[in-house]
Amino acid sequence: MLPIAHSGRSSNLEFEPGRKNEPSASGIPPVANDSAPDVPPDPPAISDSANSDPANSDPATDTREACPACGTHQKRILFSATDRLYGTTDRVFQVVECLKCRLIRLHPQPTPLELNQYYPQEYWFVADTSTADRLEQVYRRFVLRDHLQFVERALRDSEEKGIVLDVGCGGGLFLQMLAERCGAKVVGLDFSLDAAHVAWSRAGVPAVCATLSRAPLAPESCAVVTMFHVLEHLYDPASYLDAARQLLRPDGRLIVQVPNAACWQFLLLGERWNGIDVPRHLTDFRLSDLDQLLDNCGFEVLRHKHFSMRDNPAGLATSLAPKLDPMARRLRHVPETPGMRLWKDLVYAGLVAASIPFTLLEAACRAGSTIMVEARKKT
Repeated sequence: MLPIAHSGRSSNLEFEPGRKNEPSASGIPPVANDSAPDVPPDPPAISDSANSDPANSDPATDTREACPACGTHQKRILFSATDRLYGTTDRVFQVVECLKCRLIRLHPQPTPLELNQYYPQEYWFVADTSTADRLEQVYRRFVLRDHLQFVERALRDSEEKGIVLDVGCGGGLFLQMLAERCGAKVVGLDFSLDAAHVAWSRAGVPAVCATLSRAPLAPESCAVVTMFHVLEHLYDPASYLDAARQLLRPDGRLIVQVPNAACWQFLLLGERWNGIDVPRHLTDFRLSDLDQLLDNCGFEVLRHKHFSMRDNPAGLATSLAPKLDPMARRLRHVPETPGMRLWKDLVYAGLVAASIPFTLLEAACRAGSTIMVEARKKT
């Protein structure tokens, strides 16, 4: 990761600096060789041979990974898990909770080189000409309306003129639809060059391949910056929020969405909950964690949304039947005839539909499986 320099303030959620790379929510995390003056050196390796392998250490007593929120070393193991969805590794990780501030995170955190291996190629959706893909494209356009309406309201309320920047844009469908609906000037950003190319060539969305702190955009040029399912993938979420703050207009809006570690699905399903997504999610936020992080990075939270038609029902369906998830099947290269693929997609769609009542109920109780936040810069 190439984080920007921090302002020196004390942050209750100032996550680990010194990582040179972070994964995009829709692209493969980079393994860069370049360095920058604002990148502090990596911490020295611990030479204690009796406890030199973080995978074999006891998370309850290991002192090498302090909580990034409060700095304490005491933590408890919630459960152990591996890559249930994409099967990129059989390595077992622990998901731990800080005993002081209760932040939930992955332990041990993989190195950037390791993390790169846990993101399959084409970690985003690109429709082809098959019947199944055409139906999925129609479905995605339908369920993205929640996101579009949330961002459109933010644009209206702010009354700012400028770019709508989507961080982790993937194939660019969201920005394509936003431009179609309200004529917004849109730009996508993704660390995956392939994703940026797909956004340009398939969706007609201008897209750049870069980290947010190195985005080729002028300060205060953005009316809105969106980050849908990005922060949980980063070693240092605070640096991305700092970069977004610099890019936003004076009354611009930041839109952030993350899985909610205080949702009913997590309480009921534990390590089988899709929102934990071991080993790609490095931090698992509750609402209070996210609000505190935004506050420490100079943002004022304006509103929350606890339901997403795209994410909440589908997340429950994938938690219950991960082998039916269409993207997981594609990325695992599961051998299927066109008819079998269509049949599995229809069964999965039925499971998603059956999940809607429960996910609406948990969201109504402010315990939905995702949190979407609108925030603006503090004055």
